[in-house]
Parts: sequence; C-alpha cells; structure tokens
Amino acid sequence: MQSFIRSAAAAANRTRNQSNLPNSIIPATTKILSSHYSSKSSKGSASKAKAKSKSKSKSATPIKTDEIPVAEDSRDLDVVIDAESRAHRLAEEINDKSLDIGPNGRPLFTKTESISQLNRKDTCAYMPFDVEALNAVLPEGLPTGMTTEFEEAKRSALLVRQGFLDLRDNFRRIVDPPLRSSSARKVRKQIVLDGPVSSGKSIALAMLVHWARDEGWLVLYVPKGKEWTHGGFFYKNPQTELWDTPVQASKVLQDFLKFNESRLRQLPCQIFDPIPLGEGAGVGWLRGVDSMAMPEGSTLYDLIQTGISHTHAAVGVVVRLREELSLVKDIPVLFAIDQYNSWFTFSEYGEPLTTRACRPIHAKELATVKAFRSMMHNDMMVGAFSHSTAVGKLRKDLPDVPLDARVDFPRYSLDEAATVCHYYLRQRLIRREAFSDEKWKKIFYLANGNGSEMRWLAPFIR
Repeated sequence: MQSFIRSAAAAANRTRNQSNLPNSIIPATTKILSSHYSSKSSKGSASKAKAKSKSKSKSATPIKTDEIPVAEDSRDLDVVIDAESRAHRLAEEINDKSLDIGPNGRPLFTKTESISQLNRKDTCAYMPFDVEALNAVLPEGLPTGMTTEFEEAKRSALLVRQGFLDLRDNFRRIVDPPLRSSSARKVRKQIVLDGPVSSGKSIALAMLVHWARDEGWLVLYVPKGKEWTHGGFFYKNPQTELWDTPVQASKVLQDFLKFNESRLRQLPCQIFDPIPLGEGAGVGWLRGVDSMAMPEGSTLYDLIQTGISHTHAAVGVVVRLREELSLVKDIPVLFAIDQYNSWFTFSEYGEPLTTRACRPIHAKELATVKAFRSMMHNDMMVGAFSHSTAVGKLRKDLPDVPLDARVDFPRYSLDEAATVCHYYLRQRLIRREAFSDEKWKKIFYLANGNGSEMRWLAPFIR
C-alpha cells in the first residue's frame, strides 16, 4: 500500500512540476473517432459531447505560461523530480552551512568527532559518520534501520539521543570505578532493550558496540540473533541432548574473528578440556572420534580457527568460546545480541515424531543459543528486542534474565522529532515552502514518534 501511495504521489508531483515549468509544451488532445466503436446511442452521445465541448470552450480561459511565477531562489523549489536530481542538489549543498540549522536556530550537526566524547549538550543533534569506517568497526553488518535511514536521507548521519548516552554511560561506569562512585544511578551489567517498533533499539546497540570497540573492548556482536535459530543443518547430539547447528556456529566464529583477530591472538586459552565433536554440516559423524584436544599454549584465535576449519567442532568451539570469554580479565568483554527475543521462542526446526507429525524445537534446545542466552552471570551483556521479527509477545519475567534488566527505549520525543524533521528538510525529504511547526508536529503525532513512519510521511507534507 505504501509503495502504491508513493508511486501515485510521485506521479502527481511530476504532473505538477511539468505544469509549473515556463514555456511548457502541452500535448494536443487525441480525437477518438466514433467509427472506432459501435453503439446504438452514438448519435445522441455525439451531440451531447459537442454541446458539452462548446460550454467548456466558453468558460475556459487560456493560460499564459509567461505569467507563472518563478522562485528567485532555487532552494525554494523543493519538489524533486527523481532521486538522481535530489542527490545532485544535495551534493551541491553539502558545504552550505547556512542550511544546517535545527529548531530554534540551533546547529543541526554536532561538532563532536567521537562517540566517546558525546555529552548532554550534543543531544538532539545529528552526528555524521563515514560509511566505510562504520563497516570496518561493525563488519558483522549494520542494522537495517541504519542503512535505510542513510539511503533515504542521502546522508550518513544519526541522531544523538539521550537514551543511547545513558546506555553508554552505564557500561562506562562499570569499568571506571571513580565514575561509578560519583553517580547515584544504579549500574546494570545485564540490560534488555525493549520498546515499540522503530524506536531505535538496534541502532543504539550498534552504536554501543562501536563505542566499546573504540575503547578497546572485546565485543561479541550478533546483529541478527534470529539467524541462530533458522536455516542450515540441525542434528541432535546424544552426548548433550541438545541440537547442533554447525552452519550457524561456523558463521558466528567467522563474524567474531572479523574485527577482533589481532586481540584474540594475544589472549591465551584457559580451558584445555577436550572439545566435544558433533555431526558436521552434511557429512555426518567422525568414526571413532568424539572429542578434540587443544594443545597447550593455544590462543583464542587458535580455538576459533579450529571451529572454522573442522565443521564437526564448530558447535563445541562456540560453546567453549563462551566459557573462555567469561574468564578474560585483561580487557572488558561485552556480549551484544540484537533480535534477542528470538531466543525465547520456537526455532524453525522440528523433531520428527511420526511420518506426519513433528515437534517444534525451542530455541533453548539449541546448543549455541543455550550457551549465550542466559544473563544470570557477572558478565556485561546487552540484548535488544526486535519486534519487527514477529516472534510473538513474551512475558515480562523471562527465564535466565534478571527481573530489573529490561530498559524501555522510547520512540522520538517532541524535541527529538523537531530535529529529525529539520534534518529531513535539510535533506530535501520535506518541501521547504510547505514546512512549518504545525505541519512537522502533525507528522510526529501521526507517526506516534515512529522514526521510519516519520521518514515515510515527510515527502507528503503539503
């Protein structure tokens, strides 16, 4: 429905633009001959049409195209014909600081260059990012909401929100005791970000990972937790009575290695028990071998490489990695899981019971999910709910999660929405001549603070 409305609005804009152009060419009306059709009332209809055309010709007044007013400033013509011309206009204006004005004349963009230096003065302002740098620090993948915002706004910038600063400062106080003692706020080592759809939870989590990695932390970041419970092969391991998913386990190890390889080479393994083996991805069991030993002196990098190189050991290495990371004390370790709610419902897999019946397998029965899902420990961990994955409504008191772990992450406030709409005006998603306080507030209330809906409604301001 949205795509249909968008195409209709675009067609209307093109028509309006063409009619407003000076010296525009108006195509002649095509005459339809009555001989092309057969009808008993052709004569009557022809006489009626003739009379109607006469009445119209008397009342119609010819339009002189040279009398159509033309805006003196080209920036006032914010009706963009297509995305290419809009991108061209934005590229010409990129260095025009006179356009970077937010609500009440405040600067639209913050001058702070790093996430670590952001403070309360930077809230309700946009922070520019380099996409290549973002992909380098978040090689596991950027959140869908972030990439969509960049594509539609034609600029890689994100709003600095107080909710994110509170989240960042919470973990900063954990590793910095002086900051903890100077603040009266309670410190949480385990947090579940909850809130309505499109409130920015995934973006806040990704920015937290960005900040932590800038600070030198070791972060295991899972941008799509639902992938741990869907797709690939699955086998039941008789040794653990859990279900192994070697394809997903191998991907988890590869993603964790992308940014952390240099640090993992410096961290020695502290557990040398044999790693249990399972079925490989589509190759079955190894004959006569049920475990694999890690040699002394191995690093966490060696451990991960073992799981990547040997498909039978992939799941066992992921489970062992979770145990090893809890023993790391030299640097802070953070577990950041997006779509965390996918781990509290049923997976895509099923256990055959009869030829016509299968028992759905819960996510907690998967070995990899079971190893990482629990928050009943002393490690730093953040899980973000993603209601767009449609896993169903979960109860408030989740198993293996502290009762006070849930933190509500709200949608845009009125002040944040003001900055967002001024930013969309700056990026030509909103027509300048149609912009007003009354109309951007209408967008805010219609979308109920939903960021994606506000962005979708912005071009329809009239």
